[in-house]
Amino acid sequence: MSADDSPANLLVLRVWLPDRPGALGAVATRIGAVGGDLVGIEIVDRGAGRVVDELSVALANPDLVELLLSEIHDVEGVDVEDSRWLSGRAEDPVVSALQLAGRLGGVSSTTELAEGIVAAAMVLLHADWSMLVDTDSETSLAAATSGVHQEAPGASWVCNFIRGVTESPVQDPATIEDLAMAEVEGSALALVVARERVPLRGRERSVLRQLCSLAASHPAVAQESS
Repeated sequence: MSADDSPANLLVLRVWLPDRPGALGAVATRIGAVGGDLVGIEIVDRGAGRVVDELSVALANPDLVELLLSEIHDVEGVDVEDSRWLSGRAEDPVVSALQLAGRLGGVSSTTELAEGIVAAAMVLLHADWSMLVDTDSETSLAAATSGVHQEAPGASWVCNFIRGVTESPVQDPATIEDLAMAEVEGSALALVVARERVPLRGRERSVLRQLCSLAASHPAVAQESS
């Protein structure tokens, strides 16, 4: 959920909660106790009796952050994995995804599609960098960085990473927390994202796969693959 009238500065918390009724309510109560307003909730992952949520909290006084974190930590079974300030309104991830999908549908060339897919990955996954590569020619079709890194690694390195993940009989890609990849079906294209601050979770990897599905079904890619 999100609030259209949310204030300009929001604290985004990535929180681990027990997967049981009342856990989120207990956290919301602690947020309210220090004068915070819970204006956005996004489920990032779920499994093994735990849920990972991203909570957008409007906090009137930034000096209350430490108190807020302490209050949340006091809730049984709850851990705060990360916190960051967000400049702007709380975004509804569903609305953002639909808007990005609409823009991708309107592009006409492979270059525009590649740039759009990479940009979408950066926005939806809050990535440090993202790159769409052609694994046959080991070239980059598009790349972007968040500013955390000066530049993305070379296309050759990215392609070697993809081969290592796809050809390894023992390496589970989901265990690589700071990198994720997905292939564009029916082509030699693959999309890779990196994020060091917090691990890439299952739902976020699913978003990556869906972006590649959009690319695979786009006429620009389908025509080149046929």
